[in-house]
Amino acid sequence: MTYTHESKKPTAARREAQKAFREADAKVAMSEYERNQKAFHANRERLRSERLAREAAATAKAAQSESADHVRKKRIVS
Repeated sequence: MTYTHESKKPTAARREAQKAFREADAKVAMSEYERNQKAFHANRERLRSERLAREAAATAKAAQSESADHVRKKRIVS
């Protein structure tokens, strides 16, 4: 049993059909990529804003605590 594979040149119609399918697949892939990128950037911005809010709250709390410590020390010294 001998198997031979003869490569045939695709016809013009076949090449056009393959080109159309490749273009359609590329459009689907690019739209999926763009959708994933938008979701990634939206999530990153959400996490960034949450982090900045936490840092601002921590800074405010530390400043408030520092001023309270300063008042306590002043009272003790007096």
